[in-house]
Amino acid sequence: MSKKYALPAFLVGTVDQAAYQRWLEHKAQAHVRRDRKRGNASAIGEAYRVAIHAAAAAGGGRDAYTGEMLDWSLLSRYDNVESAEGGRTYKHGFARLPTVDHVGDGLGPADFKICGWRVNDAKHDLDIPAFLGVCRAVLEHHGFTVAPPVAHATDAATLEPA
Repeated sequence: MSKKYALPAFLVGTVDQAAYQRWLEHKAQAHVRRDRKRGNASAIGEAYRVAIHAAAAAGGGRDAYTGEMLDWSLLSRYDNVESAEGGRTYKHGFARLPTVDHVGDGLGPADFKICGWRVNDAKHDLDIPAFLGVCRAVLEHHGFTVAPPVAHATDAATLEPA
């Protein structure tokens, strides 16, 4: 088995190299196929594997949008027959299954984040500002107050001039 995509340290003891490699290859292949259908002739499996592997390693096992730990032990465990029998209840058990989300529209270079299946379903094809707008609307509709993040002195990208 190729070590080009070495198992990220946070997965040691949870998933073996072969399972991770299979997940990586299947996710890259699915996204390449989808992006080519959308018109991205430059979608190449190797570039997608590199980008997905980098996103997985950078995420440290957490959902890129919620920060919650993902359940990597769920890789390759989803069963279509059991899903048909269990319906929504079965699928709810896979909410924290790691999935691959496009950062953009899939028409440019490979750029991904890793998030849970539930979050990926909710985000769907929205970009980050649109997704955050939906999240904000849901929270405010249910009585929550949403405030902008507090800028830290070390976070120059979010600081505004005085």
